[in-house]
Amino acid sequence: MSIMGTRVIRTEDPRLLTAGGVYVDDLRTPELNAAARLTFVRSPVAHARITGIDASEALSEPGVIAVLTFRDMDDLTPPPPSSGEWDGSPAPLGGPWAEPLLAIDTVRFVGESVAVVITDGRYQGEDAADLVAVDYEPLPVVLGPEAAVANETLLFPAAGTNICVAQPVPADDAPFDACDVVVERDIVNQRVACLPMEGRATATSFENGKLTVWVSSQNAQISRFILAGALGMSPDQIRVVVPDVGGGFGAKIGIDRDTITIAWAARKTGRSLRWAETRSENLVAMTQGRAQLQHIKVGGSRDGRILAYRIDVIQDIGAYARAGGLLPFLTCLMAPGVYDIPDVQAGFRQAVTNTTPIAPYRGAGRPEAAAAIERAVDLFAAEIGMDPAEVRRRNFIAPDKFPFQTKTGALYDSGRYEEALDKVLAAAGYAQLREEQQRRRASGDPKQLGIGVASYVEITAPDPELGETAKLEVADNGTATVYTGSSAHGQGHHTAWAMLVQDELGIPMDQITVIHGDTDLIPVGVGSYGSRSLQLGGSAVHKAALEVKDEARHHAAEMLEAAEADVVLDTVTGLWQVRGDPDTALSWAQVAGHTSGGSLIADVSFVQDRPTFPFGTHVSVVEVDTETGQVKMLRHVTVDDAGTVVNPVLTEGQRHGGIAQGAAQALLEEVLYDADGNPLTSTLADYAAISPPDLPSFELVASETPTDLNPLGVKGIGEAGSIGSTPAIQNAVVDAVSHLGVRHIDMPATPQRVWTAINQARKASNQ
Repeated sequence: MSIMGTRVIRTEDPRLLTAGGVYVDDLRTPELNAAARLTFVRSPVAHARITGIDASEALSEPGVIAVLTFRDMDDLTPPPPSSGEWDGSPAPLGGPWAEPLLAIDTVRFVGESVAVVITDGRYQGEDAADLVAVDYEPLPVVLGPEAAVANETLLFPAAGTNICVAQPVPADDAPFDACDVVVERDIVNQRVACLPMEGRATATSFENGKLTVWVSSQNAQISRFILAGALGMSPDQIRVVVPDVGGGFGAKIGIDRDTITIAWAARKTGRSLRWAETRSENLVAMTQGRAQLQHIKVGGSRDGRILAYRIDVIQDIGAYARAGGLLPFLTCLMAPGVYDIPDVQAGFRQAVTNTTPIAPYRGAGRPEAAAAIERAVDLFAAEIGMDPAEVRRRNFIAPDKFPFQTKTGALYDSGRYEEALDKVLAAAGYAQLREEQQRRRASGDPKQLGIGVASYVEITAPDPELGETAKLEVADNGTATVYTGSSAHGQGHHTAWAMLVQDELGIPMDQITVIHGDTDLIPVGVGSYGSRSLQLGGSAVHKAALEVKDEARHHAAEMLEAAEADVVLDTVTGLWQVRGDPDTALSWAQVAGHTSGGSLIADVSFVQDRPTFPFGTHVSVVEVDTETGQVKMLRHVTVDDAGTVVNPVLTEGQRHGGIAQGAAQALLEEVLYDADGNPLTSTLADYAAISPPDLPSFELVASETPTDLNPLGVKGIGEAGSIGSTPAIQNAVVDAVSHLGVRHIDMPATPQRVWTAINQARKASNQ
């Protein structure tokens, strides 16, 4: 009997909830017994020329082993490496845009690494770092995308511009000129902190010519790739180990420059080193997400048909061009969303600012695309006076058009968009909600009801040609071990991979071990990002199980002196037998013991032809206090269709987490800077992270539309919640006060912002 699709409880949880996880800073491996502590000296100014560094006072302090700056990097190929986090996309920009490991002559954001202090103890480093005297000559600060593209102040004078990459939007107004109604608006998709529970952490040792790096990362093998290139070492001289990881959300794809610096320092000094960032350090120095200014234009007919859509994006990538440059490409690719729009125009500019660099964050460009098109649909619906759900229905891509090529070049594999809308509207009781809204409006209730709808499609496994690896070994004691290139940081890979093996081989899950994140054991792999794990990594495990089964059948046939075609595996009992003769049963232990090596092994990779495209619709119900601007989420109902569901528990967990992060962006979270580029949100007292009291119980509606691109029929689910929830909640807030004349409120919809919008609309109506 198959266990696929059943509610199997996560096998990871007993250890995590009792003994606890073993994160980088918890490691007690012998190589780190005498490890020193590393502390970064970070820039306290956003833009300045460095005119001097004096470490003499710090070096005189007890317990200080060394203070290192860029001048000590004489063992690296000059100039210091300019490669940042790697996620399968082209390398970040070098040349005039190059980012050193430690600042050379200029700092460009608060938190940029200037020097490192190595000490015997953890807390000595903070005091010693304060004693490193750095002379800064302030330079003008560039904040915000509009200031960046104006090019009045340049972060990289040699480049001659702040715009790193541009893909101009087509300036064809003819399709809009033919429309009955045209709406334009600027939309801010604000900068947010990634905020994993576990911040960045690294431990390193360098012994006998081999560098070992323990790091909180989403990709051990990519981390090794980056280190080898940056340090000029061959991959076989480096071992990367990823232990338990307390969240990544894209900011831990590969490794960042601080980890490269720590690895270099360990090699330079010959000392094992440890580093774990503080939360304040995390909020200024770890890469951040989103940060787009979008200009949208939408046009159509008064019967609800959208005929033209344009989006022009300015992507604030922060001070240096890391992997954040990928985001506007994905935003433009996914610009039309779930709609069959005859004319779509999309373009972008990437611009540097004196802020923390941007990188992928849960959804990576796709939430930004969904937020834009879903606000555009609501703005269009308001302009023509039609229910926003009906406008969506009239513009969906029809199910018989799949696979569907969009005007921006995406090839959607499968989708039933109207069905998802119908399911979620029924589950929410949409008609009754609208009736309640009208009652509140008619009575003048100060607490108004808002109903927001957002339909979305996203691209998952956007780089399927990279594939994923899996190795499966069944030992002569009947146990199985899976070595996976996918990297777990909370998703439940160990549970899902064991389910796949049990389903195919009949070996009980408690007899299956899953290993990931060690390049000595798994030298080839890609890791986890872009919702790729199950469709690529899981399919690789499935493929390995099939190969092991084929090999086992051959050995079982020899042992039973039967034809292979007559030998079958009972996946309920895990026993091999001649068809129809249970007395001939052989266990996995017996079959594996029959091999010359005492085990059955399959080492495979799985490559998918092209990406998959999950989809869904969210309905959010909020209450807005029109006297204070306070927003309260009352309900959130979703359909998130990611193809075949292997384990509903894991799927629902991913949906819950994504919805919560999307709600956080819609209502609370925003990284802010003052006019001098100083972060105003560098502690959790200032940065409004979401918490359980802010959220209702989510109502999740099931839907499965399998893909034919992999043998499991699965698509990605990890980012869906953060893509659908944000515009649904934003639309709900605007909807609650739309009868007062409010047409748009930028995120986050804080009480102050909502109150201001209400009062501005009232003033305008009284003029």
